[in-house]
Parts: sequence; structure tokens; C-alpha cells
Amino acid sequence: MTIDPKPFFEGLFRAAVAAADPKKTVRTHLPARPRGRTIVVGAGKGAAQMAQAFEEAWDGPIEGMVVTRYGYGAPTTRIEVVEAAHPVPDAAGREGARRLLQCVEGLTEDDLVVALVCGGGSALLPAPPPSLTLDDEIAVNEALLASGAPISAMNTVRKHLSAIKGGRLAAAAHPARVVSLIVSDIPGDNPALVSSGPTVPDPATRQDALAVIETWNLALPEAALRHLKSPQADAPKSDDPRFAGNEVHVIASAARSLEAAAAEAERHGVTPAILSDAMEGEAREVGQVHAAIAREVALRDRPFRKPVLILSGGETTVTIRGKGGRGGRNSEFLLALALGIEDVEGIAAFAADTDGIDGSEDNAGAFADHTTAARLRAAGCDPKALLATHDAWGAFNMLGDLFVPGPTGTNVNDLRAVLVR
Repeated sequence: MTIDPKPFFEGLFRAAVAAADPKKTVRTHLPARPRGRTIVVGAGKGAAQMAQAFEEAWDGPIEGMVVTRYGYGAPTTRIEVVEAAHPVPDAAGREGARRLLQCVEGLTEDDLVVALVCGGGSALLPAPPPSLTLDDEIAVNEALLASGAPISAMNTVRKHLSAIKGGRLAAAAHPARVVSLIVSDIPGDNPALVSSGPTVPDPATRQDALAVIETWNLALPEAALRHLKSPQADAPKSDDPRFAGNEVHVIASAARSLEAAAAEAERHGVTPAILSDAMEGEAREVGQVHAAIAREVALRDRPFRKPVLILSGGETTVTIRGKGGRGGRNSEFLLALALGIEDVEGIAAFAADTDGIDGSEDNAGAFADHTTAARLRAAGCDPKALLATHDAWGAFNMLGDLFVPGPTGTNVNDLRAVLVR
């Protein structure tokens, strides 16, 4: 079997992203036109592209704004695009959150609010309650990002320390009808957890948020802890009458994108095997598990027969121990996997975030194979030491194996692919 791994993996990535393209998914979920105004609000790393797609598909008057990450904008004519910081919030995001709430003030039951929400909105919409400052919210985000907690746990905390998340944006729009179009980057696709659910409430309580803090030993600002222990932190409940008549649609997800990648593999004559679209856990440990499966296939033709493409999605985490290097969860996954498949020929791997950014650098992920660890040693580097200091970006940058597609305009979490030939 002759397949050049890098172009093959790039084709899988393109297929996965195309399956979540807002130009396709938004058009098929348009709500009925209202008697009154149509207000569009939204946030996330693909919010500008969603707004652009909505403008092209909607045949009536619209107004509104969305907030996206710096450098992730797209040209629009009627929906304003505001850029802010991600993954650590900034003042531009706070102003964007304030203006989104302003957009939905004074509406009537004849009006329609369309919320375009995808991953990244939790950081892009800092809206600390009166007892907290922006610096407090930044400190909370930094503690969460370094904790290793799963995204569902992180967003449970975030939505109870916000004036816009946890359904509060939709509550502010009452009595207008709110239709939320969600691109899910959450394992399990719970729409209330995407961007901490600005328009979708869920049953989680402030007691649940406090339990997350205790479980993950989070060091949060004293003001944040005081707020979580007060009734002011309570988020609207799912049975709140202000949400009656609202609609929520998950228009793209990791599951659908993995299926698209699987179909692309079949087109190349490779049998795909999807492990799960909702994997969580430490990136290096998930990498070790994938390496063990790939070794078993390569050496014993089980649990799958060669050639096979092993696929998985979801969102892993990286717990920073000490001072961390440059990297992200996908590159850390791959470096751990590379150590696990060393000297087992015929295995190549790829991992990338479908939004185009893995961590804080400009790459979405990277490529690896059974020679990765040896090539690092030949360059004078210890791959285990690089993994220990979370400098997987440095490792793959040195080898020229980073994957840098740029912003994709969507976000359905990570795509991990291991080819065993």
C-alpha cells in the first residue's frame, strides 16, 4: 500500500472541516422570519464565518454583532464582527460582551434573536459580575487552563462567574424568541456547555462549580470564591419561563466531521475505525493509548486488520506541571504517541484542532511517525524531556512537522488519525 502520509492526513482534515462548514450547515437550519426585527448575536472562533454564512442565506433585514478571536474575522455587511483575545480574555472581549447584551435589550415577542455560537466563546465573552474585575476573570481562566480539568468542568465554573453565560444572554432577550445555532466542540455535544452556554441553560449549580474547584484543586481569586458561595452566582434554570419557545440546534459536531474523515479514508482504499468522538483525559495518556492500539495492529493485526485508519475526536487536556513550554494538546498527544510507536514501522499519525489553532502558537497540530523520536535525538534533543516540559511545539517545529492551515472558520474539536499500513 503506497500512501504519502502528510497529504493523506491533510485531505482528512479538509474533509472534516468541510463537514462543519457554516456555509452548508447554517443554511439548512434557518428559522422562520419574525413579524418584528431579526437580531444576530454570537461568539466563538468561527463566529465571523457563521455570521457571513447567515447573511448570505437570510432573505430579510438583520442587524447585530458577533465576537471572534483576533485574526479570525470575515467580511460581513450587516452583522458587525468584533475581535478579542483567546484563550485569555481581554478588555476588548469585555466590551464585546457588554455590547451583545445591549443588542438584545428592549425586544418584543415579535422579534427574533439568532445566536451563532461555537467553541471559544467562554474566553471571548468575559463579563464578570459586579463583585469581580476583569483581572479576576483572567485569573480564573488561567487557573482553569492549567488545571487539566475537562472542558465541561471548566465551563461549569465559568458560567457561574459571568453576567452573560449560563443562559443569561437569552434571558436578557426575553420576550423575544431565541434560536441558537451551535457548532459543538464539546465531547457529547451538550449545547449548554459550548462557549459556556450564553443562550442555553443547564441544570448545573454553583455547588457543582464549587465541587469542580475542590476536585481540581483550583486556586481562584478570593472574590470569585465569595461570589460562587452567594445566591448571586445562581444561573437561570432550564425551566425558567423566559426560555419557553426558544430553539436550540447543534448544526455541526465532531461526530459528523469524523464520519467525513472516515469516508475520505475509504476513498483512498483505507478502512477507517472510529474509536470515539468524545475522548477526554490527559493528552499524553491518550497518546500512549493510541500508540498501544497502533502497535497491536502493526504487530498482531488486532483489534483491527491492516491497513487501517484509527480515528478519534473530543478534547484532551494538558495539566501544566511547573513552567510549561510552547505547545498544545494535539502536539503533546503526538509526542507521547511518537515515543510509544518508536521503531514500529508502518505507523504514521496526525492530530489537529479543527479551528486551526492548537494552544497558543499558529499551528493546528502536527505529524508524527515511528522515526520522530529518533530524529529528535539525532538533532540533539531528548523527546522525553521535551514532553516533560510541555514543549511539543518545539519538538515538531525543529523537525519541520508542524501543521499550519490557518483559521478554518469552524470548530468541532480535535481530529486524531493514526494510519497503520
